[in-house]
Amino acid sequence: MGFLGFLLLGLIAGAIAKAILPGRQGGGIIITLILGVVGALLGGFIGSALFGVGLNEFFSLSTWLLAIGGAIIVLLVYGMITKRSAR
Repeated sequence: MGFLGFLLLGLIAGAIAKAILPGRQGGGIIITLILGVVGALLGGFIGSALFGVGLNEFFSLSTWLLAIGGAIIVLLVYGMITKRSAR
């Protein structure tokens, strides 16, 4: 998958993860892009380590599920870090 495709995947996966998670997450479009790309990387790593499936094709369902799952994990960790630092 190309670099621009990976960025687009991360942006969309981050936005979907924000929509799935309850509550209000901070950050704008740039934070969503960064967390989505990091989440896609994490999802690809977890998917290849556990299931032998990575982020291969842009239009593959497994690619999207791994990217969104990774973005949800990253958003949960980001939420815990930002809530703790806000106190």
